[in-house]
Amino acid sequence: MTTVQKWTGRETRMLRHALRMSIRDFAEHLGVSERTVSKWEAGREAVHPRPEMQAALDTALLRASNEAVARFCQGIGNESSGPVASADSGYCVQSHKFIPAHIGAAAATKLPALRQTTPRPHEWLHVSAVNVPHPDGQCTAHIFACGVVVLHLQQELTSRRLAELAAWRYASYKDDLPWAARQLEWLLSDQPDRRAAVPEYVMSMYLPREMGCGHEELSNAVRLLSFPSVLVNRHAAPRPEPVPEHVERALLAKGFDQPAAVPFGIPGVSVGFATWSGLAYHAISPERALATDALVSLEIDIQMLWAYCRQIQRAVENGRDPVMPPGFSWRFLRAAHSRLTTARGQETAQHCMMRQAAVTTSGLPERLVQAQTALREAEAMAGRVGHEQ
Repeated sequence: MTTVQKWTGRETRMLRHALRMSIRDFAEHLGVSERTVSKWEAGREAVHPRPEMQAALDTALLRASNEAVARFCQGIGNESSGPVASADSGYCVQSHKFIPAHIGAAAATKLPALRQTTPRPHEWLHVSAVNVPHPDGQCTAHIFACGVVVLHLQQELTSRRLAELAAWRYASYKDDLPWAARQLEWLLSDQPDRRAAVPEYVMSMYLPREMGCGHEELSNAVRLLSFPSVLVNRHAAPRPEPVPEHVERALLAKGFDQPAAVPFGIPGVSVGFATWSGLAYHAISPERALATDALVSLEIDIQMLWAYCRQIQRAVENGRDPVMPPGFSWRFLRAAHSRLTTARGQETAQHCMMRQAAVTTSGLPERLVQAQTALREAEAMAGRVGHEQ
C-alpha cells in the first residue's frame, strides 16, 4: 500500500494529475474549494497544517485505482530524481468563453418561469441562471431582464505549447457559434412568439493553472494568452495552425510589441493582461490574488451590456429609433456606465485595476455613451410627437 508521510503541494499536485482531475474536480472530490487546492499546489514545499486535510488526501490516495496509484508513484519518483525542464512540462489552462445574444425582454422574463433556474445574487441586476449541456465542458446561461442571454462556457485544457492553445481557440469558435445558436433555440422552444437569437461573437478569458515556461518568461506567456493571434496562422486551411515552436520560444524569451495589452497584475501576486482579443490572468499567490468569480462576473456584465448596446446600434443603423423596454432606457445605461467606470468605496486595488483594464480594452464605455445618446434622442422625439398629437 502506498502512503505519504506528509502531504505538501508537490504530492497534492501529483495526486491530482494521477487521478486525471482538474482543480475543480479535485476540490469537489476532497470537499474543499478550488482556491484551497490552488493555494496548496502553489506552496510546493509547504506542509498542509490541518490534520483533517492530511486525512482527506490519505483517503483519496487509498481509494484511487491501481493505475492512478502507479501514475502517482511514477510522478513522485520523477520529481525526486531531479527537476524537469519547465518549458517541456506543458500548460494547464481553464478556458472561459462568453457568448452573448439579445433575445428580447419579453422572452427573457418568461424564461425563469419555464425552466428550473437558480437566482444569482447580483450587484445591480436580478439575473437567473440555467445549466446548459455541453459535450466538452460546463455551460451556464445567464439571463438578464433587459433581454440578453450570456452563455458562459468553462473548459479545462492541457497543452505542451501556447500556440496549440491559440490554434484550438480559433478553430473552436467555428463550432461554438452554431452550438450557441442551437442552445438559445432550445431555451426559447416553449415560446410561441420566439424569434431567432443569433450570437455574433465569442469572448475568451484564460486562467492558467500550471505554466510550462520559466519564471522569467511568465509575463510574456500570460500576455500571449491574452493576444493569441501572434501564435497562429488563422488563414491556414482547413483549420488554423500554430506557429513553429522556435517562433513561440522567441516570443516567450523576447516578448512582442503590442501596446494594446493592458496589464493589471500585482508583482508577486499575479500576472494579468487585458486586450480587445481576450483576457488572461495567472495567480502566482492564489490566497492573495483575485478569485475566479470576480473575473467571471465582471466579464459577464461587460458582454451583456455590449450585446444590449449592439441591439440599439443595429436599430440606428437600420434607420429606426431604438425602443427598449421600460426600466432599461438611457438611465439604465447611464447607471451601468457609472458602475463600470467608477471605483467602489471598498474596492481593492486589484479589483480596480482589473475592472479598468477589462472595461477599457472592451471599448464598452464609448458604446454606452453612444447608446445613451440614441435612446435619449428617441425618447425626446417620441415626447414631441405625443405633445403635438
